[in-house]
Amino acid sequence: MTRRWPVSHAEVEHVGSLELESEFEHEAVPPSHRKSTVSVTAVWFGFPMILTCAVFGGIITALFGFQRGLLAIILGNVVLMLYVGALSYLSGESGLNFALVASRVFGRYGYTVASGFLATIVIGWFAFQTGLTGLTVHQSFGWNERLFTLLAGILFIAITFMGIRALSLLGMVAAPLFLIAGAIALWLIGRSSGLGDVWNYQGATSGAASLSIGAAITIVVATFADSGTMTGDFTRWAKNGRSAVFAAFSAFPVANFAAFLVGAIIVASGAITDPGTNGGNFLPVIATGHGWLLFTLAFVFIIVNLGSVCTHCLYNGAVGWSHILGSRMRLLTVILGAIGTIAALAGVWSFFLDWLNILGVFVPPIGAVILTDFALNHGRVSPVHARVRWQTFAAWAVGAVAAGIIHFQAPEYVETLIGMVAAALAYVLITFATRRAGAPVQADSRLPTQG
Repeated sequence: MTRRWPVSHAEVEHVGSLELESEFEHEAVPPSHRKSTVSVTAVWFGFPMILTCAVFGGIITALFGFQRGLLAIILGNVVLMLYVGALSYLSGESGLNFALVASRVFGRYGYTVASGFLATIVIGWFAFQTGLTGLTVHQSFGWNERLFTLLAGILFIAITFMGIRALSLLGMVAAPLFLIAGAIALWLIGRSSGLGDVWNYQGATSGAASLSIGAAITIVVATFADSGTMTGDFTRWAKNGRSAVFAAFSAFPVANFAAFLVGAIIVASGAITDPGTNGGNFLPVIATGHGWLLFTLAFVFIIVNLGSVCTHCLYNGAVGWSHILGSRMRLLTVILGAIGTIAALAGVWSFFLDWLNILGVFVPPIGAVILTDFALNHGRVSPVHARVRWQTFAAWAVGAVAAGIIHFQAPEYVETLIGMVAAALAYVLITFATRRAGAPVQADSRLPTQG
């Protein structure tokens, strides 16, 4: 295999006395620095297996009952599997992070809009999960919420600063810990009240009155619409496209479905007070009244589990903004992490449902346009490298408008899926119309490829 991309100026980054591997913010990851399938899989597998997904799994189940809720969870994960898997293959083959891929699709200046938008959105996720860490510690143990929010933010920044290796190691710990904590919670519930009638659980509230199945599927997709679209930041480290797809598959449907399912079972067992609000939050089940061992496990679980999603989101944001600003991932990790922690302390993270609505409408069409461009260029990263590619922005707008219309006028349908399909169709039509009209394209021979 011939190396066709420029050699990094610093494949090892020195930070004080630390010698850290380069994060390749501005170029494709070279073959010599690609990671094993196990390592890349650990990054993705430990990301969606989080308490937040268990909470949403429980809320969906409370609204629709176990069987219909399970159907929504399965369908949402199928959408994520296809969407994230395809984007992962692209970056696994090319070695490009999301910002680099976006520059090929939206233009070398235009990409800053799409990449900057997503890199900012994920910092919102970081702020939400960091604030949730402090709140959960306070609710579970009575300790100072603001202090633990601050300490958590500092810890998550430090872990992200270490780079992709740290995320892989954290994933190897976070996923098994979730399974252990979830299994203990289910065992405790089964011992006290039983799990026998979970399958026939009809729901605690009226799902038809407050949420449609389509909206429930949208929630499942929207929880990872942003980082799922930016999967290239993780899967560019894979040996090839197949390895990248395997890593994505470990997350969607495997890990994400497991997290939603645990929350669904716990709510269907009747163990949660006000499940329409609290969802499948099983932490109180293991944190209260079971001795110091489970008390300690609950505390470690909070930090590791929520820390997993925080570090991944911060990494996405730092990689994206570092490329836009021509800087380094580690510097942006500190800056963006500080901003996110301040936002968490200020309570901005509490506007979470509004955040999800934004994700479901605006984010998925971006990935759909990228994948359609990839398909139209016969499975290669686009050779077009204009300053701004208006075609892709127009298609993105069509997809977002379509998703927005569904969100407000027909919420019984799946807005994320309709937005993706609309964006893809719009891009195909615009592309063929442009080619027929003889619009010029600008090729750039400097684009890295892998052959």
